[in-house]
Amino acid sequence: MWHYIECQMERIENAAPRDVERYREFLTKGSPGPHAYTVLLGLKYFDMPSILKAVDQGFPWKAFERFVENIGFPAEQVGAMLGIPKRTLARRKVEKRFQPDESDRLLRAARVFARTLRLFDGDREAATEWLMTLEIALNAAPMDLVQTDVGAREVERVIGALEHGVFL
Repeated sequence: MWHYIECQMERIENAAPRDVERYREFLTKGSPGPHAYTVLLGLKYFDMPSILKAVDQGFPWKAFERFVENIGFPAEQVGAMLGIPKRTLARRKVEKRFQPDESDRLLRAARVFARTLRLFDGDREAATEWLMTLEIALNAAPMDLVQTDVGAREVERVIGALEHGVFL
């Protein structure tokens, strides 16, 4: 059964995901706050208490689907980026909900993707290419480091340096 579910998790083809467009608007017109990246998960709230409550309850499966659509990677690749095995992803799809620690990793991935989108002025293709390409300053592809908090923070540090014109 898990193989069938895994096959159903193929990448959703969409040239202009609505959440990425909405995040681009935040970049140009002003964001609703420091947690605007939650829009990339299809969430409708940006305040920390609501985000913490949602993580604690576990994100719904739809948040993962929205992130897959927005980042444009296959579900299996996003699962690897989050450190979630294929069989576990298949179970979560059936259960329709992630565990709190998995939700936290999904939120972290959305935050890093949002920072990358901002670095590339909302250009999703450039952002995703950068995430997949070996970055000399990281000695790895940024998406390979997002599994852990320390790795994600290092990716964000490099993004911050690049935003300020510091080439590492």
